[in-house]
Amino acid sequence: MDRVARAFWLRAPGEGEIGPVALPRPGPDDVEVRTLCSGVSRGTETLVFRGGVPESQFTAMRAPFQDGEFPGPVKYGYLNVGVVEHGPAELLGRAVFCLYPHQTRYVVPAAAVTPIPDGVPPPRAVLAGTVETAVNALWDAAPLVGDRIAVVGAGMVGCCVAAVLGRIPGVRVELVDVDPGRAGVAEALGVGFASPEEAAGQCDLVVHASATEEGLARSLELLADEGEVVELSWYGDRRVRVPLGESFHSRRLTVRSSQVGTVARARRARRGFAERLTLALRLLADPVFDVLITDESRFEDLPRLMPRLAAGELRALCVRVVYEQGRP
Repeated sequence: MDRVARAFWLRAPGEGEIGPVALPRPGPDDVEVRTLCSGVSRGTETLVFRGGVPESQFTAMRAPFQDGEFPGPVKYGYLNVGVVEHGPAELLGRAVFCLYPHQTRYVVPAAAVTPIPDGVPPPRAVLAGTVETAVNALWDAAPLVGDRIAVVGAGMVGCCVAAVLGRIPGVRVELVDVDPGRAGVAEALGVGFASPEEAAGQCDLVVHASATEEGLARSLELLADEGEVVELSWYGDRRVRVPLGESFHSRRLTVRSSQVGTVARARRARRGFAERLTLALRLLADPVFDVLITDESRFEDLPRLMPRLAAGELRALCVRVVYEQGRP
């Protein structure tokens, strides 16, 4: 292995390590990227880390450049920002986003990277994949001017959804979470905040992202008649009870799933994955998103960081991982 990179691997559920990876030489249609920083998708990656992907979803849950198989050993991740050091002239030296795991450098087809717009600092661009999830959710939800909307769950995804919603004129957005410490994040995003008990009801739309039964039940309670819950939580191998009794049918409520692996049907005929990701990166020109990057870790510390995140010891939103040659 004359060309070697280093990557973070899930060796077995709950056990991570950094190991060498053979780096292929780029072909004429490839780029070689040196990683500046990557982001930990706290919900999905910690679920993968603890071995919570059900066998029936092994194929559906594959990341675009995943190596290995669930439950492990597997190299998993999809929030990577780097600099192109070999490739087409129009990309050479450009900062790019790629759906690649945590690795010091990598070779992928040039079409797999998206240039980061000049107005977006590369360290902020680690949020692109999560903002893309928010964009897809709102294409599914189709909020209207003047809507009353709650976002239940102030994690990384919920906060990105609230940040985008808060820029729609006339919309009342309330971020709902059990952690009162998230109130400061909501204020920075320019939206309201409430505990689940104090959240305002009669919502036209609720986006649920807490990944808890209690959060889903409360989301249904917050709806006005004929309102809709857009479910963004992914529960992995956990069984979830949904309260479909009492007034669920008489009030004609709706629960709709949304996931980023498919472009929302409302835009599928006119938008593809590339256009959706480009839009997410454009939205990241707003510096308000910086509030969502709450923690930073060195690449070498990932084997110690991931168990803490999976155990809930670190109440981070997005953890930005920095690399020795690419500190922001």
